[in-house]
Amino acid sequence: MRSALWRLSFAITTMIALAFLVPLAYVTKQIAHDRALAEARSQADAMVAALASAPGDTSASLVRAVVTLPAGQSGRLAVHLTGQPTVGTSHALAADVDRTAHQRRSQTVEAPGGLAYLQTVVLDGDRTAVVEVYVSDDELSRGVGAAWLALAGLAVVLVAGSTLVADRLGTRIVKSTRQLAEGARAFGDGDLHARVEPDGPAELRDAARSFNRMAEQMVAFADAERELAADLSHRLRTPLTALRLDADAMPPGPIGERMRQAFDALDDEIEQIITQARRSVTDRRPETNDLVEVVADRLAFWSVLAEDQNRPWRVTGGREPVYVPVSESDLISAVDCLLGNVFQHTGEGTGFEVHVSARGLYVDDAGPGIADPAAALRRGSSGAGSTGLGLDIVRRVAETAGGRLIIERSPLRGARIAIELDPFATDTPTPRQARKIVR
Repeated sequence: MRSALWRLSFAITTMIALAFLVPLAYVTKQIAHDRALAEARSQADAMVAALASAPGDTSASLVRAVVTLPAGQSGRLAVHLTGQPTVGTSHALAADVDRTAHQRRSQTVEAPGGLAYLQTVVLDGDRTAVVEVYVSDDELSRGVGAAWLALAGLAVVLVAGSTLVADRLGTRIVKSTRQLAEGARAFGDGDLHARVEPDGPAELRDAARSFNRMAEQMVAFADAERELAADLSHRLRTPLTALRLDADAMPPGPIGERMRQAFDALDDEIEQIITQARRSVTDRRPETNDLVEVVADRLAFWSVLAEDQNRPWRVTGGREPVYVPVSESDLISAVDCLLGNVFQHTGEGTGFEVHVSARGLYVDDAGPGIADPAAALRRGSSGAGSTGLGLDIVRRVAETAGGRLIIERSPLRGARIAIELDPFATDTPTPRQARKIVR
């Protein structure tokens, strides 16, 4: 934008300068031309006065009259008398002199290297004399070059000055525009504190204020949604409490203990959801968590159900930590969605395999597979009694981690649902002892 303003100012000022200076240069040249001719007329008039006061028209008196004038001293003055030799230095053609004498009127004619001003004067006895004053081309253009140079310098100063002023004004506009763009980019990248200081022209100040209002409204809208999620999660506490009382009433044994553990885990999950939802979106900071550790924790939970349903399973990888820029709650939700998808859409006794590494998290099962992966990602009803919300959660977590969700046929001839990571997008904090997943 700054370059465009600079070029626009340069073009406009140049056209204005040319529009004024070209005619002015022509007028300057014409003034010099007219000044030289006016001086020639003045010299001719002085010679006419000298002729009128000279005693007689002898050659000696004419010579004395000619040399008394500056034009005569410089060899630019001549007097033509009919039937007598020319007195002084003549430059005009004889035909032009004769025509002027015959017409008895003054005129300017072309002469070699300039112009000649011819003025007639009637002497006694009805005789006609022609006074010639020669003006060279140098005299006709005297001072024009210096005037043109001054005009060119003035044009350069005007163009440079206006361009500099436009550049200074453009700097302010560009600065305000850049600040607005940087604020919008930061807000789009997740910095919900990003705001723009209104500056610059009125339009940009209004745009900055509008952006700030939009940002505030979006944050308020997101907080309202999170508050609603917290309220909905809190409502689950009542039926959960009733179920917990029923679980506590169960006789001691593995089933009752497993039920109580499941309710404890569910209660912790709801508490985390409420805590996270109650926090304003502007109070959250980027988090980095170990995918291997989260998978190990969740497998400890799901392995109990797998054993209860006689599902063979195994886990590979997990020898080194895999850090991803995702909050722990979101990572837990994604892992639970992947593992829960196996239990929900495959029959009891169907095996599955989990692989976790820097490449990502892969969950393979030996079930019927997914015939239409695109339909499985559609929210609402994706078939097989699924709403599609679980896979949508996995997709959003995968994109947040800098990866992608893939759905394809697994080596177990069932479905493979995976979070495939970009190795260059994962964070690598200070190394620590990895939590190995071994079974």
